Amino acid sequence: MAINPVLTPFPSATVGAPSADAPSAGKAFDGFGQSLTRALDSLNRLQQDADVATVKLAAGEPIELHDVMIAQDQAALGFQLAVQVRNKLVEAYQDVMRMQL
Repeated sequence: MAINPVLTPFPSATVGAPSADAPSAGKAFDGFGQSLTRALDSLNRLQQDADVATVKLAAGEPIELHDVMIAQDQAALGFQLAVQVRNKLVEAYQDVMRMQL
């Protein structure tokens, strides 16, 4: 059984780690942006895998029903996680915008 790449933590060495040619400003944001991109790519890959498994099952190809259901559940859980992370980020942004200077 494959480990869900969306739910596994990213290596700490790459999060916020500056590259050799990166300017000094925005290093943490570059790492965050790259981490976010990788997470979204993993989520997209999960959805594509679930779609492929569903098409194979519908076409009558030899694939187990439980494998299709697991792929669909992984994609659904990954999407729910992404929505919750988005909601927390929006809430944090709104809290920062409401702060008095």
